[in-house]
Amino acid sequence: MKEIKAVIRPNKLSALRDALVSLPGFPGMTVTKVDGCSAPTRHVARHTIKDELTDYTAKVRVEIVAPDDVAEAIFQRITEVAKTGHYGDGLVWMTELEKAAFIFKSTPGPD
Repeated sequence: MKEIKAVIRPNKLSALRDALVSLPGFPGMTVTKVDGCSAPTRHVARHTIKDELTDYTAKVRVEIVAPDDVAEAIFQRITEVAKTGHYGDGLVWMTELEKAAFIFKSTPGPD
């Protein structure tokens, strides 16, 4: 199992949802509204360090737990759909997940 997380621009969420739902084996996702700021950088001219550190941008955090066989496709779709080519597009990462269970499926009893 893999855990895929991404922080992206909110205006990309609808397109991302559409792109992921069409993937065979897509397990669903959790979305959380977040605010963030980038570390000070030389790539974007700002007036002061204070301006950079207080320039919070609305983002959404997407979290997905997926079987290994679909995780790479999910990662690629997020990367493709979320990209605008502008500074601050966000971040996507994937990690190994030692153990996971859907709570509604892990209770004792018949199927």
